[in-house]
Amino acid sequence: MKLVKLIANLGYGSRKDVSAMFREGRITDAAGDVLYADDQVAHEAIRLDGEPLDPPAGLVLMLHKPVGYTCSTKDPGRIVYDLLPPRFRLRSPLLSPVGRLDRDTSGLLLMTDDGQLLHRIVSPKARLAKVYEARLAADLRGDEGAIFASGELMLESEKTPLAPAQLESPEPRFARLTLTEGRYHQVRRMFAAVGNHVEALHRCRIGGLSLQDLPSGQWRTLDAHDLEVLFRG
Repeated sequence: MKLVKLIANLGYGSRKDVSAMFREGRITDAAGDVLYADDQVAHEAIRLDGEPLDPPAGLVLMLHKPVGYTCSTKDPGRIVYDLLPPRFRLRSPLLSPVGRLDRDTSGLLLMTDDGQLLHRIVSPKARLAKVYEARLAADLRGDEGAIFASGELMLESEKTPLAPAQLESPEPRFARLTLTEGRYHQVRRMFAAVGNHVEALHRCRIGGLSLQDLPSGQWRTLDAHDLEVLFRG
């Protein structure tokens, strides 16, 4: 791929913008030598204003999404792309959320521009466990765990019952729920189906990946080892 197209696809600007960067001598190699648009240079050796380029296509990152942000590119309010470098939303292929967290849910969100990887993660065949922590409006009755684990719970407007889910409840109004599917507002609708209301919801794990010490609003890229951990969990 030509350098102009490569850099433009990373969201640094249009091809016209990137061509101007070459003319201005802003694009160099690791030694500081000016590069030209037709040079053949490894991605990791390219510098823009002295800084390495963002990862190439195949980028995967994890974001600790705060409450109040939507997983959308077009929304009048705050969106998860506001938490990333502005150029990330201009990448081609598009950097997309892997599944979604609604505006009022915080926690682990994966994003990638690798379409095959995205489908592999969200595929029902993957059965990747997703762990949510919920603060509830009322005490649990005690039978919710059996209902969620039964594989027979039918949500309103759904045509098939939910897959069995595991419920842990260390406190009467706190629940940790492990799912292997991802239906629309599933956790909130599950608790509504048993007469309760979720006041706060947080996703803390997907597969073998957890947020660990990643602060709210922060993100980091994932490497091959991270992906192994993801699918191992």
